[in-house]
Amino acid sequence: MDHRPTVPLRHASRGFTLFELAVVLLVVTLLLGSILVPLRAQVQQRNIAETQRILEETRDSLIGYAMIHGRLPRPAASATDGVERGTPCIRDADCTGFVPWATLGTSQVDAWGKILRYSVTPVFTASGALRLETQGDKTVRTRDGSGTPTWVVRSLPVPAVVFSQGLNNFGTTVDGIALRNASSTNIDEIDNDSNDGSRPFWARPPGSNAAGQGGDFDDQVLWVPTGLLFARMVQAGQLP
Repeated sequence: MDHRPTVPLRHASRGFTLFELAVVLLVVTLLLGSILVPLRAQVQQRNIAETQRILEETRDSLIGYAMIHGRLPRPAASATDGVERGTPCIRDADCTGFVPWATLGTSQVDAWGKILRYSVTPVFTASGALRLETQGDKTVRTRDGSGTPTWVVRSLPVPAVVFSQGLNNFGTTVDGIALRNASSTNIDEIDNDSNDGSRPFWARPPGSNAAGQGGDFDDQVLWVPTGLLFARMVQAGQLP
């Protein structure tokens, strides 16, 4: 009979050490980061596409309004009242503000919950004032690959511009609260936000390069082409 002392067997399994746990957490964090970054980019792209759709529907509604009423609507009464202003537009500043979403029956906000902006040439809001030779006064600039300003719309100014202020910086909430500009380099966005309608608007691809010409930018800008507006108004019998 063997009376040798038995040696206890080592356990087949044991707990993780703090070091091993730290390694596991690091790996999980890296994996989650690699997943979340593309997801954020996908969400951003969806919001951009959705805002583009909203802007296009708003532009179509503006043209549709002119086909019925013989003029374009004035801006909204206020950030919280989407009915068009009751007072006539005499100056560009009077005709610059928010889209009259209640009057048009369109979306009040973009995909980020910011109220859409709108600027319209005063004469285009006056009943019976439009003629085929009437010209808009809205111009639009962009920047080329080197950042140099170039014209998108200049020789034939357009009747109206509608735009979203994007995810970052400027904008107004549905409660009428103006959001703070968190950047000091977004020169082109500052121009759009402070534009009283008498100066060119900026419409260019989004960019986060604060050191580039015009700075960081994520506004989305559309305009109502004069030819399209007049063609639809002629079709509707609002112009000869």
